[in-house]
Amino acid sequence: MEPTTILLASASTLFFIQSCYYLGLYRNLYLHSKKSKKEADTPPLSVILVAKDAASDLQKNLPAILEQDYPDYEVIVIYDQSSDDDCEEVLKLLQEKYPHLHHSFIPDSARYISHKKLGITMGIKASRHDWLVFTEPNCRPISNQWLRKIARNFTPHTDIVLGYSNYEKTTGWLNRKMTFDTLLNAMRWLGRAIDGYPYTGCGRNLAYRKSLYYQQKGFTSHLNLQRGEDDLFVNQTANEKNTCVEVSPESIMRITAPHYKKDWCEDKLSYTMTSRLYKGLSRYLMGFETCTRLFFHVTIFLCIVYGVIVQSWLTVGCGILLGLLRFILQIVVFRKTSLALNERKFYSTLLLFDWMQPYWNLRFKLSQRFRRKDEFMRK
Repeated sequence: MEPTTILLASASTLFFIQSCYYLGLYRNLYLHSKKSKKEADTPPLSVILVAKDAASDLQKNLPAILEQDYPDYEVIVIYDQSSDDDCEEVLKLLQEKYPHLHHSFIPDSARYISHKKLGITMGIKASRHDWLVFTEPNCRPISNQWLRKIARNFTPHTDIVLGYSNYEKTTGWLNRKMTFDTLLNAMRWLGRAIDGYPYTGCGRNLAYRKSLYYQQKGFTSHLNLQRGEDDLFVNQTANEKNTCVEVSPESIMRITAPHYKKDWCEDKLSYTMTSRLYKGLSRYLMGFETCTRLFFHVTIFLCIVYGVIVQSWLTVGCGILLGLLRFILQIVVFRKTSLALNERKFYSTLLLFDWMQPYWNLRFKLSQRFRRKDEFMRK
């Protein structure tokens, strides 16, 4: 076969695969956000946070959690006593105003389990209710209806509710990069959950039953890892029948943007480590999307360059057309999803980030492999 035929056939095939992802998976988040749900009962629930070096975050974000429009709930904060900040003082002051706030601490002498998992376990054991809602000190609900929107999914057949979170929008290149990456990943894992194939979750906006935790024997299966308290737990327990997704605008969590790139990179590396242990095909399907996207860009580039060299303007035109059609499809899906979730539109940077994101993933995977294993183990 001639090189022109091979290039055009490859580009067309990759375009078809990418279109299937955007039309069949990535738009799920937008479509689901438009679905109307009945407001169900409001069973009592417990909100659990684990804090370390987070006094300023608690002071800033915890009041928005404590002032939710919800009839019966408690907030439990477990802080790491090994930290050097004033978590305890901040919590005592807040407790004077909010009697439904409770707090305890992780002893500095705790060993043989990650402090994050131990804190969550302590919070679960201290909770009075079966439904547990999890978030983190650097997260703030954008509405006082957050708990109501999460709780409307608490049906008799539901054990897990997955919510959406993303970084607060600020100026700067790093913030745009972080919000794009988080949005795209949410379109993936929440899209799969909406299709009935949940495979991960994020502890910044997550709910599940206490009975499910005990049924799974907590974090026993991955106690040797520093992380995994959210994504691995969901991966091992979620299925088509017991998992719901909540992405209404009132249910969104905003994450305080880190000041330094290394903080975001460390968080990404931790999730890269645990993602290797996911069961099911979803992990490979997402990797396949990244690979086909990268090959599509390379093939389009080769079509244009080869067409110019051999003066085959049909090859050049077909390459440009396929690239343009995919970009238009991408713009439409991202625009609708961004509007539904009150995110950036990414008009000026979408194409650039689309090219760069596969390289980010590759860099994180390579970095994780060259890091010492004990960096991801319990501390």
